[in-house]
Amino acid sequence: MGLLEAFNEWKNSRYEKHVAKMKDENKCPECYGRGFLIYPANEFVYLSNPYDCPGCNGSGLYSEWSNLV
Repeated sequence: MGLLEAFNEWKNSRYEKHVAKMKDENKCPECYGRGFLIYPANEFVYLSNPYDCPGCNGSGLYSEWSNLV
């Protein structure tokens, strides 16, 4: 179980570093500030625009992402 816990801690710290970096740059962590996703989840996405980032509603801003999360 120690190996699994170590992996989860590493993954969480990596994610936190990513979010902190994106916050400093004011970019959405999900789409890296692009405002759209290159690959939608799958072909059965029932969103109004499947390419817009669902995390920031297509704006690419961290402030928009943090309000929705």
